[in-house]
Amino acid sequence: MNVINEAGILAISTRMHRLSEQLRKDGAMIYKAFGIDFELKWFPVIFTIYKKDVASVVEIANEIGYTHPSTITLLKELEKLNLIEWKKDKQDERKRLFQLTSKGNELIDNMKPVWELMSQVLGDIADNQNNLLAALNEAEEKIANQSFYQRALQLKNSK
Repeated sequence: MNVINEAGILAISTRMHRLSEQLRKDGAMIYKAFGIDFELKWFPVIFTIYKKDVASVVEIANEIGYTHPSTITLLKELEKLNLIEWKKDKQDERKRLFQLTSKGNELIDNMKPVWELMSQVLGDIADNQNNLLAALNEAEEKIANQSFYQRALQLKNSK
């Protein structure tokens, strides 16, 4: 056991980051093993557009929990690769609606079997005595109701 693991709950952010990085690195290698040229940072955006068919910047940012500027940066990268395109919203001319191009749809079709495989393996990894996905859902819900910072301030002020 290393020092970070011994730190317990105090190092939860570090340990989650470490796990996340390992999953990202392995995920990239899995895509590569299937001959798919895809960066993991694009996943939340392209998956959201795939699931919704058409989505605005605000919708995408809200769905993935990223800031507006971060979302736009990813959209521009995907647009440059001709995986997505946009059209003006008929109700609001200022609003851009993003959708997959035929190249984007082809990429999704190639990724679907990989996603099935990844889901199976990740399901096995997360299926512990204390289910990782369930625990993440619970923790995210608690933080959505009251942030880590708000909780810490509340505790500090109650002493």
